[in-house]
Amino acid sequence: MIALIQRVTQAKVEIDGEIVGQIGKGLLVLLGVEKEDNYTKADKLAEKVLNYRIFGDEHNKMNLNVQQAGGELLVVSQFTLAADTQKGLRPSFSKGAAPALANELYDYFSQRCAKKIRVANGRFAADMQVSLTNDGPVTFWLTS
Repeated sequence: MIALIQRVTQAKVEIDGEIVGQIGKGLLVLLGVEKEDNYTKADKLAEKVLNYRIFGDEHNKMNLNVQQAGGELLVVSQFTLAADTQKGLRPSFSKGAAPALANELYDYFSQRCAKKIRVANGRFAADMQVSLTNDGPVTFWLTS
């Protein structure tokens, strides 16, 4: 599994002009699921996202995780993260999970995180417009 995480002051997802998920301070998590992914990998990635220390402490050092910083998560499915871009000028999606598995693990990841922090979501396989204010900017690529 792949999570592209961005520290944000706010983020939202709209579908057909309707806001379906929105957070204030926290992390926008763009989540990609690959063929070989499973619940164990989802658990590991959820723990990493929840505990990754990228928020400033009292000395403005990156020592706090999203939970300690009082933040939220906005989790958005993004199959393009699983793309193979090594050859040619068109991405290959052969490493990506089938939609049923990707949706299952996306839901599982979100529910797992929601046990510890407020989580908002996009909608799986929808045409979404994602807006955010990246704080820093701070962006990391995490895998499990």
